[in-house]
Amino acid sequence: MVILKKTGYIFDESFFWHDNGSGTLYLPAGGYLEPDVFVEAPSTKRRVNNLLNRCGLIKELETIEPRSATREEIEEVHLPSYVEYVKQLSDTTGGDAGDHAIVGRGSYEIALLSAGAAITAVDSVLTSKVKNAYSLSRPPGHHAEPEKGIGFCIFNNVAIAAKYAKKKYGLKRILVLDWDVHHGNGTEKVFYEDDEVLFISIHQHLSFPNNTGYATDTGKGKAEGFNVNIPLPAGTGDAGYLEAFQSIIEPITNEFKPELIIISAGQDPGMFDPLGRMNMTAAGFGAITNVMLELANIHCNGHIVFVHEGGYSNAYVPFCTLRIIEEMSGVKTDVEDPFTGSQTTDVVNIVQRQAIDEVIKIQSQYWRAFEGVMSK
Repeated sequence: MVILKKTGYIFDESFFWHDNGSGTLYLPAGGYLEPDVFVEAPSTKRRVNNLLNRCGLIKELETIEPRSATREEIEEVHLPSYVEYVKQLSDTTGGDAGDHAIVGRGSYEIALLSAGAAITAVDSVLTSKVKNAYSLSRPPGHHAEPEKGIGFCIFNNVAIAAKYAKKKYGLKRILVLDWDVHHGNGTEKVFYEDDEVLFISIHQHLSFPNNTGYATDTGKGKAEGFNVNIPLPAGTGDAGYLEAFQSIIEPITNEFKPELIIISAGQDPGMFDPLGRMNMTAAGFGAITNVMLELANIHCNGHIVFVHEGGYSNAYVPFCTLRIIEEMSGVKTDVEDPFTGSQTTDVVNIVQRQAIDEVIKIQSQYWRAFEGVMSK
């Protein structure tokens, strides 16, 4: 009897215990900012876990306990001085490890586990323990740069996992796709001169961080063309995202032929997100997940890992994430999107089309897949 492999699900209760203090949206409390909680609070991810349990999908997944990343693995991406600084903050008073990257008491150990969860996901997939894997990790990582944390991110989980996959398994072609609403500046910086990692970031143009994520930022040296930014205008919904996936990400991936795909899965392009102005639905996340699953099946024996990043709507992030994991597992639940009547864009408008065409024009000098496309 053939036993079908399940989707791996990786999380730990301690992810919900990372304490980044009080604030308003993304700013520290004080002055005229009345104390509240940062939008990057444990509630969104806890509610994802709760929904997976409530609807029964958790029973269809292979729950995997993460291990902590070693200091050596972290320092493949981050400067030793920065890692030590994070540890000192964690061991003493806490504080900001850079730019809005708050470290609480004990956050160092939790951040090691968050990075280790991404590594665990890679191991689980590449050793065929599971068919694919989702890491519900916290703190997030894609903004963290080698020398500092940025935007709630302490250690760059996805970059650390990709470096690990290169070193441990000898992979030469890894695709890291970042669909968080904010530009994946940290991951871009790590791999900007690396032609063994194709980095693609699809994001809201000039949202965060400031002055990054331009379509003209394409990599350096031998890695020219291996950095692909797809900045989309605010308000882009399901149709615009799917068009970008089909007309840019799919042809580049088909030409690159990755041995492993790692997704920085931030669900903040979703409707109602307080830090994004996009308009994606849960169904839209399911659609782009399906595109990537098909590409993984074609090129890398289904080896694909999803690592949770942003997403700050307590109400909606769980439903978006559920659709992703349903697609990954092939198990459909009876959960319907309760907000399905809300308006989203079902056509690609002229501004979105222009943004997509601009990326194709820039990338056509690097990828044969675009030969003749702009002339049609």
